[in-house]
Amino acid sequence: MNVSKAAIALIKHHEGVRSRPYRCPANLWTVGVGHLIGDGKLLPDSYNRTFTKEEIDALLVRDLNRFERGISKMLPNVPLRQCEFDCLVSFAFNLGLGAFQRSTLRQALLRGNKTQAMASLVKYCRAGGKILRGLQIRRLDEKALFES
Repeated sequence: MNVSKAAIALIKHHEGVRSRPYRCPANLWTVGVGHLIGDGKLLPDSYNRTFTKEEIDALLVRDLNRFERGISKMLPNVPLRQCEFDCLVSFAFNLGLGAFQRSTLRQALLRGNKTQAMASLVKYCRAGGKILRGLQIRRLDEKALFES
């Protein structure tokens, strides 16, 4: 399964689109649409520049492919509608596949409890140890997408 245009729009809306490297709220180096540069701790000289729209789009497509495969692999026997898959890719795109793998959200989905999964999803709104309003809004938007 691939993410829909609605999911890409949601991800771009919440991540923003930046042509120059910046530090995200978790203090990691990022560029484009939330593309983590390496491990995020250092900014290589080759990334210290302005990226074109085409380069940003290519990074996004590559990143989305990785998250699409990750979600599918971690939920092999969980039937998902397009809107549910889109929500989970957005969530994993934001927090990482490792965080998704360990999440109570994934555990609830593996048990077939989508209601509990959504109750869990909205709790993931911290970065750098602090609750961020932007993450609270994103989780609510993802929940609305899941339930649409």
